[in-house]
Amino acid sequence: MGGARAIWLVNNASSGSNDDEALAALEHACGRHDFRVAHRTTFPAQDLPSPAMLDAAGIDRVAVFAGDGTINALVSALRGWGGAVLVLPGGTMNLLFHRLHGQRTMEQVVAAVAAGECAKVRPGIIRSPHGDAYAGMLAGPGTSWNRVREAMRKTAIVEMAENTVAAIQETLGGDRIACVEPPLGRQDGYPLLMMSPAAGGIDIAAFHAETPREYLEQTWALLKRNFREGPHDLLGTAPHLRIASTNGQPFGLLIDGEPGEAGPVTDFTLATCEVDLIATDPDVR
Repeated sequence: MGGARAIWLVNNASSGSNDDEALAALEHACGRHDFRVAHRTTFPAQDLPSPAMLDAAGIDRVAVFAGDGTINALVSALRGWGGAVLVLPGGTMNLLFHRLHGQRTMEQVVAAVAAGECAKVRPGIIRSPHGDAYAGMLAGPGTSWNRVREAMRKTAIVEMAENTVAAIQETLGGDRIACVEPPLGRQDGYPLLMMSPAAGGIDIAAFHAETPREYLEQTWALLKRNFREGPHDLLGTAPHLRIASTNGQPFGLLIDGEPGEAGPVTDFTLATCEVDLIATDPDVR
């Protein structure tokens, strides 16, 4: 191990795939491919490493094994750093991981990086006054499903049931938001808009439920905590979006899965990531 390349590992014990078995598999994969976990941060119990800390330790590569929210916090904290971040699938959805590595497994990604079959990239991100999104941004009353997710994490059954009922009501019967600049989709709005960074702009999809069948389909998708399976329209792609609440009230946000609030009118712009990310998918390079 003396010649192994030192890395700094960041993980989040409450993320979807961060059990002891998964962490042991990660460290085993690193060892097999000549990476040595020289330092480790368990977030949020410990502070994230800063560029100065990494430079002082002689580390030029950070591996983050966590969900998109923790990855967001780390990458944002490392803006302007001269090293690179390796995103690994330590969460539930792992959206940024799949964006950078396609359908590869964690072991395949570590092996590819060790073999030099990778590239440093600075992909497009979504910038807003409320924070940057590296994987994606959700807006509207449908973001209330975050409360259900948090209750499930805490195994709070009564709280989860109460929040599930409230979230269905808010999503399917609450206020709406619309994309007003450029004008995309229905101007009477939708309960949930999903924005995803893409090469040419921000992709925007709208989720809805109008007919009894769509209502049932969307309710079932929400109960499974996978709204992406529900009825939706692809509205288009633009480098800049202005979204407004149709009733002039603030609306909820999920920035890489973390809750926030915006509105009644908020702008979103395609920007460039300000730290190098390691990609093994040739399409990202």
